[in-house]
Amino acid sequence: MYFWIANCSLAFLLCVFCAGIVIPKILLIAFRKHLFDLPDERKIHHCAVPRLGGIAFKPVVFFTIALLLGINMVLGHSEMLSEIGNDVRPLAFAFCSIMVLYLIGMADDLIGIRYRAKFVIQILCGVMLIAGGIYIDNLHGILGIHAIPLWLGYPLTILVVVFIINAINMIDGIDGLASGLCSIACLFYGLTFFMLHQHVYAMLAFATLGVLVPFFYYNVFGNAEHGRKIFMGDTGSLTVGMMLCLLSLKLIMCCPDDNTGNVHPMVLAFSPLLVPCSDVVRVYLHRVRNGKNPFLPDKNHIHHKLLALGMRQSNAMITIISVSIVFILFNILLALYLDVNWIVLGDILIWALANIWLTRRISAINKKL
Repeated sequence: MYFWIANCSLAFLLCVFCAGIVIPKILLIAFRKHLFDLPDERKIHHCAVPRLGGIAFKPVVFFTIALLLGINMVLGHSEMLSEIGNDVRPLAFAFCSIMVLYLIGMADDLIGIRYRAKFVIQILCGVMLIAGGIYIDNLHGILGIHAIPLWLGYPLTILVVVFIINAINMIDGIDGLASGLCSIACLFYGLTFFMLHQHVYAMLAFATLGVLVPFFYYNVFGNAEHGRKIFMGDTGSLTVGMMLCLLSLKLIMCCPDDNTGNVHPMVLAFSPLLVPCSDVVRVYLHRVRNGKNPFLPDKNHIHHKLLALGMRQSNAMITIISVSIVFILFNILLALYLDVNWIVLGDILIWALANIWLTRRISAINKKL
């Protein structure tokens, strides 16, 4: 137990340290090469800000895991190698999918890529997860469905992968929001996998949390006018989104034991992603209802609604992250007493009613103006 606590802690701390060194260097390169995210009518920031922060994410996480594996071997500890060996197939395919999205995200941040091409790549990444043996094979009672056949599980997995990746990408609209929500998710997944004795996945979660912490600092507290502010860009949102896909789908396939109090697997897997996923569904439906392309950006996300109420960016970010934490904790608590379908229905109703209230408040404010 203490061995894995030490490794998970080191994974987190090494990623914090390495990302803290790399991100300022990325800022320096971005300013020297004039690689900026320029403001326009859809964006909230008013200064040119580099959006290459996500370039640090994947290399730092992979370097840290590889370094810790090497250190463990030098010290004569083979436990980490043994656990990686037991999951080498899913980890290999997952790392390949993250690498592909890393390259696509970098290309999009530098020269731009059509959303159709990104969808094709995301589908390919879903296929790679399936090839690694990570897929949805059981709905655990959602709508009364339990085990599902492969012909249904495979396309459902691809749909979920594309959905989660785009949900993380689209929620990245104000300072600290995407990184804050992903940090909460990674912390939760890390603790859950640790209790389930899936220590390599716990290390991946804590390592991802480690790179998000220094990025959050520069993204939220950095001064754009002094060249200290940075965005994660598609490189960051796509790779972190893929990591969360891996962790959530793996969690579905892990049977809870006494260490998690027999909490429903679907609640454990998707409660941390509830806010970005619920928001993207509402936004897509709103665009389709208004005859707009559901894949083109607008200003109808939950953070835009809070800003329209007069909230500052920081307050909107804190509010949404707090809501996500409340959803996670309440869903886990309710899962001990209620059927999962009632929890899903409750989450949908609460989210829908909250958005209806926000819309009416914004309309009332606009009428007064």
